[in-house]
Amino acid sequence: MKSFITMSHTGFVLFIICLGVWSNGQEDIETAPMEKTEQEALYSAIQGFVGKEWNGSDLYPDPCGWTPIQGVSCDLYDGFWYVSALNIGPVHDNSLSCAPNVEFRPHLFELKHLKVLSFFNCLISPGRHPIPIPTAKWEKFAGNLESLEFRSNPGLTGQIPTSFGGLIKLQSLVLSENGLMGELPTNIGNLINLRRLVLAGNGFTGQIPNSFGGLNELLILDLSRNYLSGPLPSTLGGLISLLKLDLSNNLLDGTLPREIGNLKNLTLLDLRHNKLSGGLTQSLQEMGSLEELVLSNNPIGGDLMSLEWQNMQKLVVLDLSNTSLTGKIPESISELKRLRFLGLNNNNLSGDLLPKLAALPCISALYLNGNNLTGELKFSGWFYGKMGRRFGAWNNPNLCYPMELMSTSNVPYGVKPCQQEVTFYGLDSRTKLGNWNLNQNSHFMASLGFSSYGIDGFWWVFLVEMMMMVLVLNIFL
Repeated sequence: MKSFITMSHTGFVLFIICLGVWSNGQEDIETAPMEKTEQEALYSAIQGFVGKEWNGSDLYPDPCGWTPIQGVSCDLYDGFWYVSALNIGPVHDNSLSCAPNVEFRPHLFELKHLKVLSFFNCLISPGRHPIPIPTAKWEKFAGNLESLEFRSNPGLTGQIPTSFGGLIKLQSLVLSENGLMGELPTNIGNLINLRRLVLAGNGFTGQIPNSFGGLNELLILDLSRNYLSGPLPSTLGGLISLLKLDLSNNLLDGTLPREIGNLKNLTLLDLRHNKLSGGLTQSLQEMGSLEELVLSNNPIGGDLMSLEWQNMQKLVVLDLSNTSLTGKIPESISELKRLRFLGLNNNNLSGDLLPKLAALPCISALYLNGNNLTGELKFSGWFYGKMGRRFGAWNNPNLCYPMELMSTSNVPYGVKPCQQEVTFYGLDSRTKLGNWNLNQNSHFMASLGFSSYGIDGFWWVFLVEMMMMVLVLNIFL
């Protein structure tokens, strides 16, 4: 009992000490002042974006105290509060809304400890109030800024300032869904600490700079939905850390560089809606981590058989639709056990369809329509019922499904049933009378009093000769 009391007393003393330490720490944080010049710079910068009516009078005791501004974060430096993050726009329900006439005031660049700066859905009037990105003073952020984002600002116009190339601490540069134009500055390749570079959804033109290949730490590169042209730089093969590469919906041409196979960690490669040609480079099969390969709507051409698809076991999405592919569908594609989406539609593929494709354990969408595939579909009715319209085989004129499936509701959409063949004994080929094909009309024989099955060669010859005589008499009489 005495031991228990002693332990309880010791624990209580430790609790009081810790409480005192915590209280003193809290008091330091709560009473820490914001440097006056820092507060003035912040308030002026915010007024430039939300309007002069805002003056921060409802904040106590300052923007980093009990009532902070939504989107503003602070850090302590030498006992003073300094702004470390500034997010302008309706990120939160109670965030400050931007004014119609947005102004980038010089005070913004006086926030000397700023690490994060973002503008979301703030500059929204490209017709009435177009605003360019300031070109000067960005060098003041060179020592601290780690993330710079302009997202969904259609009123943000002009070009990317070349001064962005001096923000050497940047790890994330996102300029997406804006009204920016012009060529991409080559000195963005100087930002060797970048992990994410997203310039999607603008009006950028010109070629992808070779210097981008020097961004060795890059994890995400998204230049989609612009007007970029020219070939893919072979230097992109130097992005050895890259996980996602999206260059879709541009005007890129030329061939797929074999250096692209160096991207061993890539999980997404999206190059759809460009003008790439020259066939599928064999180095694609070296990308063992690839989960999504999307090359649709390019005049790539070439043969699917040129790649060993079984080497890409992690593929979940393979979209090669409308890429001018020729030849047969290789059996190695049926070994991609994780595949969920396979798009080979609108090509010039030929040959019989592999029954093994229906046995892919994860497949949920299989599009083979618009090709020259031939023969009988040997998939089960259960498969057609499961897939529905997500199995596309229409517009293959010489493709058909077995007659026995006609008695069920599970038949492939847009595909005709196979015709039952009847062999004419004693003849070298199928015999057609007029526009009738005898092996399609079992009712024709039954109407003459003969069974359509089990008639020997003599009767076939006799019947054909009689029909020919009738036709000749009809011509001359």
